[in-house]
Amino acid sequence: MHRELSKSPTPDRLRLACEELLRAAKGPEEVTVRGIAERAGTNVAAISYHFGSVEQLIFAVGERVYLQLNAERLALLQAAIQRGHPGPPAVEDLIVALVGPSIRWSLDPGSNYSVLRHMTTLAQSSTHPEIYRPMVEGIDHHLIFIPHFRRIAPWLSEVDIGFRISCLLGVRTQMTRSRKRTDELSGHQLDLSDPEVIIRQVVAATAPMFTAPSAAQSNAVPNSSRH
Repeated sequence: MHRELSKSPTPDRLRLACEELLRAAKGPEEVTVRGIAERAGTNVAAISYHFGSVEQLIFAVGERVYLQLNAERLALLQAAIQRGHPGPPAVEDLIVALVGPSIRWSLDPGSNYSVLRHMTTLAQSSTHPEIYRPMVEGIDHHLIFIPHFRRIAPWLSEVDIGFRISCLLGVRTQMTRSRKRTDELSGHQLDLSDPEVIIRQVVAATAPMFTAPSAAQSNAVPNSSRH
């Protein structure tokens, strides 16, 4: 244990130890109570005392990482808004703000993206999946993009914008979890180890969803609301 870490409060040491082990683990099952305690320089009882259970500790770590990713996303959104002021932000900037952090994190071996990936696995296997649901299924950080996309594409309803954002998130997931398929489909012609290459391709493919319709056609789907 580092000397600086030894001076930290026990809960902080446990969170950091758990985060480091999750980042290095191939699967969350590799992270054990004993391993966390040894790395934090404390005893196993400290986990129950401070967090209730090892699962609650893991969730606390995942939640903190999740908030860090969303903070990066929101910072990019605010930067896009400021660049566009007093007009709307550029659609390219909004797309980068929405999906760029996840793509960059997924290709950065020093990031905590693997921690978030483990949260999805735990949510599927846990006997208490409800504790992971806000993190895995939450959409509040996506909803805040809707009014900004609407400023760019006022001819689209909130339903249309929401559907397009969902499509964008699907593309992001493909880029973060199934790049081998994309590599095959693109004939191995793109450097998919470079996040900026991927982001440029994603922007080029998805920005037209928010472009102005011509007189002959519209991007909006008629009668698309539920009856």
